[in-house]
Amino acid sequence: MPLEIERKFRLTSFEPPETAVRQHIEQGYIAIKDDGTEVRLRRIGGRRVLGVKRGTAGASAVRVEVERELGEEEFAELWPATEGARLLKDRYTFASAGVTVEVDVYQGELAGLRTVEVEFGSVAEAEAFTPPDWFGAEITGVTAYKNQTLATRGFPAA
Repeated sequence: MPLEIERKFRLTSFEPPETAVRQHIEQGYIAIKDDGTEVRLRRIGGRRVLGVKRGTAGASAVRVEVERELGEEEFAELWPATEGARLLKDRYTFASAGVTVEVDVYQGELAGLRTVEVEFGSVAEAEAFTPPDWFGAEITGVTAYKNQTLATRGFPAA
């Protein structure tokens, strides 16, 4: 089963480097369970993806993640089910501090929020990672900063 092992940080500012690859993401949630399981839809670039995530443990978020490509018609049929649980963001992907980072710059009601995530091959790698100063405060596992919470409850309280 494919695992997602990541750490997430809040940014106070961000200027994308020239090497960054930008992708616009429309994301909506079909189902969110109390145990953290989620079913989401994403339009990212020209791709349409149905994703399911479940589980979390330890200092780094460790979850099973399964994604499947959808056709435009399938996506269009499912997208209305995400009403009231959506977000928009631009994702910038580039190398920094010896790892690949993904910076999300949120739009719409979440404008002003910026986060950075790093995915790892193991929990040991995640725990050994020392983030650079520009990453800001760690928010791994903080419910208010999970995308499903941002999509349903909006900007986190200060």
